[in-house]
Order: sequence, then structure tokens, then C-alpha cells
Amino acid sequence: MTYRAPINDILLSLNHGAGLAAAVEAGHYGDFDGDITAAVLEEAGKFASDVLAPLNRVGDEHGIKLDNGKVTTAPGWPDAYQRWTAAGWNAVSGPEAFGGQGLPLAVNAACTEIWSASNVAFGLCPLLTLSAIEALDAHGSAELKKTYLEKLVTGEWTGTMQLTEPNAGSDVGALRTRAERAPDGTYRIKGTKIFITYGEHDMTDNIVHFVLARLPDAPAGTKGISLFLVPKFLVNADGSLGERNDIHASGVEHKLGMHASPTCTMTMGDKGGAVGYLIGEENQGMRCMFTMMNQARLGVGLEGVGIADRAYQQALAYAQERRQGKAIGHKSDGMDPIIVHPDVKRMLMQMRSMTAAARTICYATAVALDVSVRAKDAKVRAEAAARGALLTPIAKAFSTDIGNEVAYLGVQIHGGMGFIEETGAAQHYRDARITSIYEGTNGIQSVDLVTRKLGANGGASVWALLDELAAVIKQVETSNDPAFGTTGAKLRDAHAALERTSKWLLERLASAPNEALAGATPYLRLFAATLGGCMLAGEALAAKANGEAEPQRYVALARFFAENIAVQAPSLEKTVTESAEAVTGADAVLAG
Repeated sequence: MTYRAPINDILLSLNHGAGLAAAVEAGHYGDFDGDITAAVLEEAGKFASDVLAPLNRVGDEHGIKLDNGKVTTAPGWPDAYQRWTAAGWNAVSGPEAFGGQGLPLAVNAACTEIWSASNVAFGLCPLLTLSAIEALDAHGSAELKKTYLEKLVTGEWTGTMQLTEPNAGSDVGALRTRAERAPDGTYRIKGTKIFITYGEHDMTDNIVHFVLARLPDAPAGTKGISLFLVPKFLVNADGSLGERNDIHASGVEHKLGMHASPTCTMTMGDKGGAVGYLIGEENQGMRCMFTMMNQARLGVGLEGVGIADRAYQQALAYAQERRQGKAIGHKSDGMDPIIVHPDVKRMLMQMRSMTAAARTICYATAVALDVSVRAKDAKVRAEAAARGALLTPIAKAFSTDIGNEVAYLGVQIHGGMGFIEETGAAQHYRDARITSIYEGTNGIQSVDLVTRKLGANGGASVWALLDELAAVIKQVETSNDPAFGTTGAKLRDAHAALERTSKWLLERLASAPNEALAGATPYLRLFAATLGGCMLAGEALAAKANGEAEPQRYVALARFFAENIAVQAPSLEKTVTESAEAVTGADAVLAG
């Protein structure tokens, strides 16, 4: 089946669950007209359905090819990319001064979900370019911006992020790529980077690499890392392309999924060193790179949402068509579609509700990041920045976990046919797997949430968010709508569990940090289950209040999530607070 963007669901999530409409009304978005959001997303949905979705299977089957340092993408890929840039999709949230449309990051986040759902391997390329734009705009010199930023914003050139090395994965401080100062103020970069997404391809005539490297006199560890812009082709003074730089793809990976996305080993220095230009200051590369990584982490979370929605749409269509067995009480001849069976309904509702919750968490992260730079009031910007920092690891980890879980259920609903490649369900399952690994594994996101984000400003961001969620729960309880069932009670239990667990972790971080870290992953799940449940309930209330078509379906969705997913919160609390010793004391078991 093809993909159709769920525009109504996206708009409800974006405007009400994530708070875009309220932020626009409060004046945080300046003169942005929120009414254009629907039009933008409608067009994005058409492009995704007509151009990108048909290439998804083609890319998976064909993959990419490396020959003499050149990567050839799947048939139709370069043409689709040219159509993409010509339509202005790469420039949606780019700065207007450099050819961008200046639309909110939140609107582009919704577009990112749509690209990921229709063709996640294609969407990876502009996702990383967006991160490159953010880093260059925030930290690059005026000269570098003049030369490179407009080309990146329009998509004429693409960007990469080069951190990982054979000996330096999550521990970036162990990297060995070297940078040497040149007399002309540039640098010469030598080393090897692995797992570089779209490090080489045939869709644009230049690629702008952002490379972490270490100067000879740099301090050890992450304090001694610098960030450099290393173009595939050097750029002449008049903006034309010059000679080939000393950087090339020396290998490509053969992967479980994302077959159409080239994942390259990049080698620099075979001919004396690649010419690089410093971004920011020497030995401050991690600060610059985190600008890229935080954007990329949100983008990867949206990949999880997109894959989940695509898997759900396909499973729903299959369940409506596949006939097997009879519904209880059905007396007519013939078999019924499997969607009549309660367990299939349960799986479909689980897929849709978890996807919806992850979607809103990601959009809320984007709105917070928007407000952190767009609001006029400094206090509002600071609070939004803290909210965005808090939500980013949750958006990345929960949404990509959900992408994996929903794709798994999609295969299950297809039964034996899900295990066969021809149905396409297996591709979603394979493609989703990497999302919980790259851009910081989900375990690292959980550690980040517990050790850095939870206690920031004395936990002020967490308590402020909990207050907002409590207000939503109260609205559900006072609505007296029987269709909500026990949603209010279940969310109140989850809220209380999250509050107690947050306080427990803050205490343990000071007295017994390993106990706190042992519970980091279940804590992130507890946080997301509570947050997602309250957000879906808020959307359901908004759908009723705003006269949305069929508002009760949103109530039913919120109820299912509260009574089947958020209800797990008290158990997750016990896992965090009562089971730490089962982890910290496991050495005897793991010794062999």
C-alpha cells in the first residue's frame, strides 16, 4: 500500500498537544501565521505520497553501490532529490537571510515525520543537512556562512556529521583524527571516520562535512576536540567549485536496514590532509557539535514516529483485507477480516496510540526549541530552552523505541506474510532498528535524562511540566465524559508515580549514583508513558472543544493509552526504586 500523511492527526497534535497554537497566540512566533501550517503539510503529504513513497521499496531492494570512491544511489533517487529542493522542502525552517523560508522548526518537524514515513532512507539526508545548517549558523564565521550556508539551506549541497571512529563511538573523547594548522589559517585533517550517513552520494555536486578532530596541543578527552568544515570540493572565491579535497569514501556498510542510505567510511589525508575550516573556537568542538546532535536527535525521534505510522497504516489495511476465522457470534458463511478479532484490534490500537503519543512528545520538543530562540522575553526563552533540553532525550529514546515496537507489531499482524519481504512489513522492522542506536543510543539518552536534565535548576523544569500535566488530568476528571472511562484515574496514578520516582532519583544521584543509573531506562519509559498519556488526553479535550470531526475517536485513543500503556507507570516506579540492587549486584551472574 502507499502512504497517506494523517494531516488531521498531525495538526491536532502540533497545535494542541504540543502547544503550537498557544505559543503563536502568546506572541512567541512573531508574525508567523499559524493558518498556513495546514497548507504546508498538505503539500508535504502530496509530495511524500507521489514522489518519495514509491521509491521506498525500490531503494530497499536496490541499495547503493560504491565504485572507485563514488557512490551511486538507487534509481530515481537523484531526480527525487532535485524535485525536493526545487519545491523548497529543504529550506522550510532555514534562515531567510540565506534562502530559507523561516518557518518554525515545529512545522518542519511535522514535515520530517512525513518524509520519514514515506521514505526514511531518503529523509535521512536532509535531516543531517538541517543539523549542519544549525551548527554553521550558530558557530560559523561570516565568511563561511557566506560561502556555504545558502547552498546548504536550499539543499543544493548536503551536509554530514562526522564523529564516530573505529575506536571512538559513544566515547567521542577517544577520537584520533588529527588536525594541523596551516600557514594560511586553514587546517589539514587526517584520519578515518566510520558510519557516516550520506558521506558520499550522487544527488548533489558538493557535500559539506562537519568533522571532529584533535589539534596537536589539544587537552585530552572531549575538552580537546575541535570542529571543522571539510568540503568534498573546495570552493573558489567566485563560488564555483574548485579542486577535489583530500576526503573520500573508502568503504560502505552492508546493513540490516536503511539499504538506500549510504553509510560510509570516510578517509582523509591520503594526499597530505583534507583542507578544513574551523567552526567556532579551537578545542570547543563538542559545544558546536551538540548544536548538530540535539537537532539530529529530535530528527531521529521523528524517524521513529514516521516508521511507526507507516507500519500502522500498512497493518491496518492488511487487517481490513485479510480474512481468517469468524467473529464470535457471526453465523453467516465465509471468513471475516482479521480486524474483527479483539486481539488484532488491541495490537492496532497499541500501534496507533503509541505512535500518537510519540508524535506529540517530538512536536512539543520542537515547539520548546522554537520558543527558546523566538520569544521576546528572556525568561520565556530560558524556560523554553530548559524544557527543550528536558524533552530531547525523551523524544529521541521513546519515539525510536516506539518505532521498533510498532514495526514489530506490524509484522505480527501480517502473520507469516509479515516475515516475507514482499509484503513490506519486514522493511519497516529492519529500518527502525538503527534509530534506537545512532545519534546517541537510547541508554545514553536515559542516562542524560537522569544525570543532567532531571536535576537541572533543582528540577524546576520537571516540576513545571508535572504541574501542567496535573492540570490536564483535572480537566479530564471534571469533563464527566463516560467515554474517557478510567483515563483520569490511570493518569493520576501515573503522574504520582513519576513525581515520586523523580524525587527518589534526585536523592540517589547524590548518595548512590549507580542505583540511580540502574533505573535510568525504566525511568525514561515511565516519564514518556505519563507525558504521552496526558498529552493525548489534552488533545482529546481540544478535539471536543474545537468541534473536530469525530472527536470521540481521539477520546478513545487517549483512553486506550491511559488504560494500557500509562497504567504501567506504577510498576516502572517499582522497577526504578526497588530493583536497583538486581542490576548493581549482577556481577556474579555476568562474570561468566
